[in-house]
Amino acid sequence: MKKAQWLMKTKIGPLYFVASEKGLQGIFWKKQAPVRILSKSVRQLEEYMDGKRRSFDLPLDVTGTSFQKSVWKELGKIPYGKTSSYKDVARGIRKPKAARAVGSANGKNPVCIVVPCHRVIANDGSIGGYAGGLGIKSKLLKL
Repeated sequence: MKKAQWLMKTKIGPLYFVASEKGLQGIFWKKQAPVRILSKSVRQLEEYMDGKRRSFDLPLDVTGTSFQKSVWKELGKIPYGKTSSYKDVARGIRKPKAARAVGSANGKNPVCIVVPCHRVIANDGSIGGYAGGLGIKSKLLKL
């Protein structure tokens, strides 16, 4: 079961809230080990946005179909500063006629930016779509 942790700074000191998808699991005085990945993820994303990081070193536990996971794995191979077309990604997963399905899987990527779905563009070179909006995609591509 997925867990999340949130730090709240209070008048009496820091409190760490830990929750699962079902609800609150506890309030602690010290940071809890099972969700340390959150702070590492935030730090790496900040470094990426500041231009100090080009790739991520995070363990992922994503939920999706085997096809979606194969697409997301292929997206992770797109180098920083480069783009690929939906058709290129389809060829990369050995399903050359699945460009539209690749687009659908791309749009369902649960870990945007870390798995760089923003680096996938249309075959004609246009920017294509993006769940976060085309303005955000354009900014990410400029990074």
